[in-house]
Amino acid sequence: MQDIHARIQTYLVRADLDRYLNETAVIAKCIRSIMDAMGELPDISLDTLYRYPVPMLSEDGSCSLIEELAPVPYDLTQMLGGRSEAVTRKLLLLNQVVEHVTQMSGADWLGVYQARSNALQQRVLVKLAYRGRPSRAEFPLTPEFAAGSTNSTVGLEGSARVIDDVAAYTAEGGGFYVCDDKVQSEACLPMFDEAGVIVGIIDAEAEPTQFFKPDRIAAIAALAMVTPALLP
Repeated sequence: MQDIHARIQTYLVRADLDRYLNETAVIAKCIRSIMDAMGELPDISLDTLYRYPVPMLSEDGSCSLIEELAPVPYDLTQMLGGRSEAVTRKLLLLNQVVEHVTQMSGADWLGVYQARSNALQQRVLVKLAYRGRPSRAEFPLTPEFAAGSTNSTVGLEGSARVIDDVAAYTAEGGGFYVCDDKVQSEACLPMFDEAGVIVGIIDAEAEPTQFFKPDRIAAIAALAMVTPALLP
């Protein structure tokens, strides 16, 4: 137990979440709950696992056209090097834990993104599993895009962002990528490998302001710690 508490505290400090160190025991409990949920894989078709709907993008690619879906779903197959039994199992596990933590946290939207190179050899965050409305599949990992995206900022810096009031945050000049204009709270947490390298992010959103209280952050932090071992 001491070891898991030490690992949690290391993660919180590394992710610039020191203010949640008092939640270490709660996070440990959430980790156990997530691990228990991995015992039974969900019944999801291969097509649903690898392909999902995405909104159309604006001409410059800087924002999503929320109410307009692209005619062709996004397909993870090429990004993940094809469909295989090993990759499929990891996607199933990711969907299972995302579903579990969505219920634990009560978030309106929750997704796991992995840092990868796309077909153009550009570094991006690619969405592997999510619950909620269709949203953008890839977020460029560039300083230019990060200026208007919490996801890209966290993916580049490894420093978590917890936004209690999106309208106030953007009014003060904060960069926020709108996939759902009803969202007023966001918690975006980094994921690290054993060496401390950023390997992706967990993003959670909710309509009410000040939604992500410490107990909800604990569930999302637990997911951020468990998920790196499940990445394809």
